[in-house]
Amino acid sequence: MNFLAIGAGAVIGIIVLVIVVLVAFFVISVYNKLVVLRNKVKNSWSQIDVQLKRRFDMIPNLVETVKGYAAHEESIFGEFARARGLFAQAQKTGNVAQAAEADKGITGALSRLMVVQEQYPELKANENFRDLMAQLKDTEDKIAYGRQFYNDTALKFNNTKEVFPTNVVANMFGFKSAEYFEVEDAAERQAVKVKF
Repeated sequence: MNFLAIGAGAVIGIIVLVIVVLVAFFVISVYNKLVVLRNKVKNSWSQIDVQLKRRFDMIPNLVETVKGYAAHEESIFGEFARARGLFAQAQKTGNVAQAAEADKGITGALSRLMVVQEQYPELKANENFRDLMAQLKDTEDKIAYGRQFYNDTALKFNNTKEVFPTNVVANMFGFKSAEYFEVEDAAERQAVKVKF
């Protein structure tokens, strides 16, 4: 009888041990998955950061090329400078919202620059200007793709972090949700109206 009591106790102990081991493996697996996804979010942000830096590094060359043709367009050059300063600050802090704000500023200044370009045919014909604009277009395409990829990666991380039962592990280890790279200005989301 005593033998049966010891056997039943051992079985219960083994079952409890197996359950504890399975829970530990689950927690480790979820933790590792969250770390991998968080690192993917950081990496995809870093890719956007590289392209934004490339774009901001091109701006002084573009501005110098345009200055000779459109010296009276000083407000555009000021917009570039402000956006560049905002970007430098966002880069130091890693603030996604601030980087999006800098991106918005540079995009606005670039669209105004396109209007200036149309007013000066000799500027459009300048080989240096055309080359810079081609590089800028390529960079803009990469930034657009990078934003989409970053937001997709942030969505995957946030979904994994928020669904049950992984949310228990995420909260236990203090994982924070990833910010999205999004447009803050509601006017920018509206359809463009073209009038002739």
